[in-house]
Amino acid sequence: MNFLQMKHPIIQAPMAGVTTPEFVAACSEAGVLGSIGAGYLSAADTRKIIREVKALTEKPFSVNLFIPESTVANEKQLEDAYNALEPIRTELGISSKKPKYSISEFDDQVQVLLEENIKICSFTFGLPDEETVHVLKENGVYLIGTATTVQEAKLAEQAKMDAVVVQGSEAGGHRGSFHGELTFQPLNELLTNCLNAVKIPIIAAGGIANKEMLETALSTGAQAVQIGTALMAANESGAHPIHKQAILHSNKGCTTLTTAFSGKTARGIENRFISDMKNVGIAAYPYQNDLTKEIRKEAGKQGKSDFMSLWAGENVHLTTAGTVEEIIEKFI
Repeated sequence: MNFLQMKHPIIQAPMAGVTTPEFVAACSEAGVLGSIGAGYLSAADTRKIIREVKALTEKPFSVNLFIPESTVANEKQLEDAYNALEPIRTELGISSKKPKYSISEFDDQVQVLLEENIKICSFTFGLPDEETVHVLKENGVYLIGTATTVQEAKLAEQAKMDAVVVQGSEAGGHRGSFHGELTFQPLNELLTNCLNAVKIPIIAAGGIANKEMLETALSTGAQAVQIGTALMAANESGAHPIHKQAILHSNKGCTTLTTAFSGKTARGIENRFISDMKNVGIAAYPYQNDLTKEIRKEAGKQGKSDFMSLWAGENVHLTTAGTVEEIIEKFI
């Protein structure tokens, strides 16, 4: 993976919504691979952020895309999920107007990557189809899949991914799962099993919070590690200040898994929203994400962490503040 021109074997996790141009550029400048989390962006916004990162660094960076899912909206489920959120909308003073549901612009985003000459692309929530893989590879793009099981890692290899991120159960944010039952394997176990199952380079992810954990992953056989929570509170990170404070003041064991915010399983710091939504109807992804978007945004404006998605990995309590460069320095 040397051609990725990383000085250090570290990839910045492509955290959608957090990866501002300043943050991605700072990561690349610090000698790791910066990554744009473009999962929720339109094609036009994807192009805009790519150009903004290019203006800040000449170093390589990656773009992460979400594989679109063909979820059929169940009207009753949508209605129940919408109604379940009404007390929170009322508390935050949000109008009860139903949201506009988002549509993936994946194919147009792929075209943007080609036009902008992006050479590294990663995927979450699935794998691109044969045609997309062929077009990207024809244009010299290095492709990275995401897997949470051995079977998913094998599928990534079969789909001609050049490398695969294996995501342990400790990881913050969304599970990258896309095949079979949702399972939760700790990183060390998953990494060992995947190393025995596939030949493509493996990038270890999930709860890697310090130099010791990085060295353990590399000595086990990972080619690199991917870190997210460890960088979330960095000065350059685009995370909301309240999110950064929650991370820096967190305690061991404060995270939990929830589908409440997006309809997909994700790990974050437990708060009132997660506990209030435990026994109510939740829409499938991406509809739940659209239903809660305004709530999360307004909660941020009002400074109410109780209703924000405070994504974080299991070792969040080990996160430190500082510049990206200072944080990376501690890993090496």
